Amino acid sequence: MQILANNINIEYEDFGKKTDPTILFIRGLGSQLIHWPSNFINGFVEVGYRVIIFDNRDIGLSARCPKKEISYSRENIISTIDAGEKITPAYSLDDMALDVVGLMDAIGIEKAHIFGMSLGGAVAQVLLINHQSRLHTATIVMSSSKLSDPSRIKKIALQHNTKEEYVENAVFENKIWGNSSFPVSEDYVRDLAGRAFDRGAESEAVNRQASAVYSFGDRREALKTTNLPCLVIHGEDDVLVLPEEGKEISSLINDSEIETIVGMGHEITPLVSSKIINLVHDFLIRRCNIL
Repeated sequence: MQILANNINIEYEDFGKKTDPTILFIRGLGSQLIHWPSNFINGFVEVGYRVIIFDNRDIGLSARCPKKEISYSRENIISTIDAGEKITPAYSLDDMALDVVGLMDAIGIEKAHIFGMSLGGAVAQVLLINHQSRLHTATIVMSSSKLSDPSRIKKIALQHNTKEEYVENAVFENKIWGNSSFPVSEDYVRDLAGRAFDRGAESEAVNRQASAVYSFGDRREALKTTNLPCLVIHGEDDVLVLPEEGKEISSLINDSEIETIVGMGHEITPLVSSKIINLVHDFLIRRCNIL
């Protein structure tokens, strides 16, 4: 479904009973609402939650947000960094947080539990810092409180011209950033990547998201000012955003708990879904009296 939020069109889907507690899920860089495993979404609905998922700006069926006269090709991003210059962000993660607030406004949700992974975890931090009154709790998964390291941006910048190239990139990334104990088959990755490409996954659009990540800066001091129940989840095998970065987030937030999952890398797969559902549901039962 399309809805106008923060003055752009956002594609979203709504599951479960509208009377149940709402969890709004925020995806990571370049990924789409179809990347949430079906057993992950259905599992949260089955234990009593309304689930909202959506495509971030610049991906899938949501609006594209180019910046005039600036190329966000992988080549241009890397050459800019190598020249010692700063990347001009197409927009900020603060803008992406306002997309979430706008989506909540448009749907009619005053407050929600927020779950963000990777880039979505950074957006969740912005919501926690700037829009705390709209949150019941925050769950931050495989994220960091400081994301402006140029070497990391060079790793995640994309370049593909065809569907075949996009699919091969997805297969490669799964091999280096995936889950040793909760794997998916190559066929699974190829099928999902093919469907994602067909919905919309231009490399410059994804790299504009990466430019927003680069502009995130250091939010550590700001996190110290927050006071809301927060669950941090991180994979022990994450080589893109290291487990120590998740531990640091938890240490900075006044009312935070951390769970490290052995064998999980930088992705949520069907095999790890039940473990995450149980961790979040247990946390919300204990901290918010959700039964």
